[in-house]
Amino acid sequence: MTATTATRHYQTVLDLDTRGKSLLRFTHAVQAAVSTSGIVTGLCTVFVRHTSASLIIQENADPDVLVDLENFLARLVPENYPYAHSTEGPDDMPAHIRSVLTHTSENIPVVQGRLALGTWQGIYLWEHRQRGHRREVVIHIFGN
Repeated sequence: MTATTATRHYQTVLDLDTRGKSLLRFTHAVQAAVSTSGIVTGLCTVFVRHTSASLIIQENADPDVLVDLENFLARLVPENYPYAHSTEGPDDMPAHIRSVLTHTSENIPVVQGRLALGTWQGIYLWEHRQRGHRREVVIHIFGN
């Protein structure tokens, strides 16, 4: 005997304002979307609609971890390199490279109506440009 349960989908878009190069934790907003969806068991996809910002799941307890990540990526992808693409400013091409090295989406299981993140994990929008921007993040949750 096979049991069938209709899969439900829920989508919303978050507008997040960044302060320039930094990591913005927004786990609470994603969890709020999961709660609103009413989905108890499923998968939550979070997707940033930009090419100069990215998403990561990372340490949420010790802020030094985030500082070290930012410092490492700044050394790995410097802004003072002679990139061919420079029409949008010296921070734009490095921002594109940084987003390629990180993620534009994350998938998190939903278990008992909650994001199945570990104790020390948070969801962050990583702004790679020098000045702040309004970034759109699409949240798609599906399951039962």
